[in-house]
Amino acid sequence: MLMPSKVKHRKQHRGRRKGLAYRGSSLAFGEYGLISLEPAWINSRHIESARVAITHHIKRAGKVWIRIFPDKPYTKKPAETRMGKGKGALDHWVAVVKPGRVLFEIGGVSPELAKEAMCLASHKLPVKTKFVYREEIGV
Repeated sequence: MLMPSKVKHRKQHRGRRKGLAYRGSSLAFGEYGLISLEPAWINSRHIESARVAITHHIKRAGKVWIRIFPDKPYTKKPAETRMGKGKGALDHWVAVVKPGRVLFEIGGVSPELAKEAMCLASHKLPVKTKFVYREEIGV
């Protein structure tokens, strides 16, 4: 699973997921990409299962880039615990994703294969996504 090796603070505020993604909204490495259409917190398990689905479908031909990283700690209190007594312990790590953010990129494969691989990956993610070409996005 993806997670930071070292962080300054163990626990963070939740924050708000409003607005559009300006950083990471254009294809930088590959010819094809998967873009988020709605805001969400994406778990490190979601990212890993989507990556496995892509690499399995393209049979390790071409190259895959993961453009998001889970660097926000998600805390959770144990089940059947009374209110109070502080913030819960760290449960897992999430990546904050806004609409327009590029999640994955693929290069070196045919457009049909890339589209099918991204479709399989999108089923593993908790957000609505869109498949884009380099020409469409204007890079």
